[in-house]
Amino acid sequence: MKLTINGQAHDVAAPADMPLLWALRDVVGLTGTKYGCGAALCGACTVHVDGQPVRSCVTPIGSVAGKAITTIEGIAATPLGRGVQAAWIEEDVPQCGYCQSGQIMSAVALLAAKPKPSDADIDAAMNGNLCRCGTYIRIRKAIHRAAGT
Repeated sequence: MKLTINGQAHDVAAPADMPLLWALRDVVGLTGTKYGCGAALCGACTVHVDGQPVRSCVTPIGSVAGKAITTIEGIAATPLGRGVQAAWIEEDVPQCGYCQSGQIMSAVALLAAKPKPSDADIDAAMNGNLCRCGTYIRIRKAIHRAAGT
């Protein structure tokens, strides 16, 4: 099966029902996307498929063949992705850092859809991205910084 990941075609020899997370990590070798819960509840595995955030732990690779997949490794290829990553650093968002790739992927998707989000927009878009360290206030500040608000 051919998957387009971060703009590059990859031949993935795996069953169509394999979760995208495992294809990314174990077959392609892109380990920035993290395993959290395996049930699409925590957001650590968030990637973009055709620009939309999806939970890769429950997304079968057969459903994303022919679509553009973007991971945390590829998000900096866009000005918006670079801006969000810079804001994350400036606001010193990560504590342990485990959830941050999923957080950033959700934040980029939010800002692509809503360049000047309100606090309510941010809360709604980031709902389901869990941070055990509780850095939610810094996450919101970083999103506002990236948005210029």
